[in-house]
Amino acid sequence: VMVWLRRTTHYLFIVVVAVNSTLLTINAGDYIFYTDWAWTSFVVFSISQPTMLVVGAIYYMLFTGVPGTATYYATIMTIYTWVAKGAWFALGYPYDFIVTPVWIPSAMLLDLTYWATRRNKHAAIIIGGTLVGLSLPIFNMINLLLVRDPLEVAFKYPRPTLPPYMTPIEPQVGKFYNSPVALGSGAGAVLSVPIAALGAKLNTWTYRWMAA
Repeated sequence: VMVWLRRTTHYLFIVVVAVNSTLLTINAGDYIFYTDWAWTSFVVFSISQPTMLVVGAIYYMLFTGVPGTATYYATIMTIYTWVAKGAWFALGYPYDFIVTPVWIPSAMLLDLTYWATRRNKHAAIIIGGTLVGLSLPIFNMINLLLVRDPLEVAFKYPRPTLPPYMTPIEPQVGKFYNSPVALGSGAGAVLSVPIAALGAKLNTWTYRWMAA
């Protein structure tokens, strides 16, 4: 019974975090959001996505103890988001209206760190968390550069649920930050480490709660 409860708790956590990652992507990653806030939103996006990835990925990886499961978790997030894109497509929006973040390469770096340090949990938290925070904004900016003009899509397909203060405006590029990738990577790297530690601690708490 305890083994069944432990596995149920584990898979429930994986599903909850992966679903929340999908929702976070839809709220922070659609073209309207990018259009309204331009580079400012990219920095917010660069903090939210690595932290959401690393908390679930390191939990999953330490739970199994097998390098490669972080990448598997990132794949789950990616598939969930692509499925969610279908809901927007059914409403008449183009399929590329939601930008799916590039989670998988960053998760691979986390797995590689865990493998290279011979399954050292603390190295995975510090080094792996830093690499995830540093790399995801870079990969995601490359991803955005390959997508068609966001301004065109945003104005052609305005989101009907937007409040008046979120109506599309011309982006003020460079007004707030000269380098959103550098700022996003720096902030993401700093914040991903404590969030990775939280994911590792959640794994410990799960075992303790099940053993109680």
